[in-house]
Amino acid sequence: MNKYKKINRRKSDRIYVGAIPIGNNAPIAVQSMTNTRTTNTFKTIQQILELQKVGADIVRVSIPTLEAAESFKLIKRKVTVPLIADIHFDYRLALKAIEYGADCLRINPGNIGNKKRVSEIIKCVKDKNIPIRIGVNSGSLEKDILKKYNVPTPQALVESAMRHIEYFDALNFNQFKVSVKASNVFLAVEAYQILGKKITQPLHIGITEAGSLRNGTVKSSIGIAFLLLEGIGDTLRISLAANPIEEVKVGYDILQTLGIRSRGVNFIACPTCSRQEFDVINTVNQLEKKLEDISTPIDISIIGCVVNGIGEAKIATLGLTGGCKKSAFYEDGIRQKNKLKNEEIIEQMEIKIREKVKKINKIKN
Repeated sequence: MNKYKKINRRKSDRIYVGAIPIGNNAPIAVQSMTNTRTTNTFKTIQQILELQKVGADIVRVSIPTLEAAESFKLIKRKVTVPLIADIHFDYRLALKAIEYGADCLRINPGNIGNKKRVSEIIKCVKDKNIPIRIGVNSGSLEKDILKKYNVPTPQALVESAMRHIEYFDALNFNQFKVSVKASNVFLAVEAYQILGKKITQPLHIGITEAGSLRNGTVKSSIGIAFLLLEGIGDTLRISLAANPIEEVKVGYDILQTLGIRSRGVNFIACPTCSRQEFDVINTVNQLEKKLEDISTPIDISIIGCVVNGIGEAKIATLGLTGGCKKSAFYEDGIRQKNKLKNEEIIEQMEIKIREKVKKINKIKN
């Protein structure tokens, strides 16, 4: 029996951000954004490389000044992951970003300027075959729309998006994706539901300014999972007041949980109780850190006793069931002859996981 619900994804057009396909049933892309000063090229490059290492398909970089645009030029030369240039207020920054090789632009319709300036941007992206993300945000709606609705509403977000979509249509430009983000989960979800029925372009989903690592993860998981289960979403970002690497990890955790996309080690671990025969929490935390470089999907069960340990180990790729002094080890659901000494579990499990990943990759290739 398939353990995942069948999800029928919303039909959407296909665009490309660099070599990454977006929409029309392409894998849902996981994005994040640098939080270093763009003018600090060294730190920004390092963070981009770290994000790419943990699986970021696309990275967004803010360009608030012309100096930052010059730094972006240098950064683009040093990385291979597609970069989105995040532009606000000054359309000239968008033109510079295009010139310097941006793979996509993100503009906020509420503050980019008049139609003439937007048309100049469209002319340039057409020449370079670069897509745009129309990024509508509940915190920066146009003044007239906010006056009309008094407060941000789903209808207000959609009206803002449609205003600029219609303008793009008039300019015969369809290489764009759209987001209608809000920090309120229900507001964002309803806005995406409405917009998804009005357009065929890809949707970038997320709960904006979600909060701290814990609180933001909870809010993002609820909102994004709700949309994904309805088939809405072609790219996503988890917006956290935390290290952006955590955004990528949470993004993949959500996709993994829903059976949409898997990457790296998926740990099944017990919450622990007095029956645990070894330190489960420390074991899982240490293994997660040691195995961050693994991208091959693999399920690992780490259970501290035999109550649920045997059952979980039988359905995981590799499993560990706690026992006195030594713990039972399972591979592909079969209990192995040799047990692992509890004091050597972390070292031995790392070795066994890496060996198994090599076998899996060899079979695939």
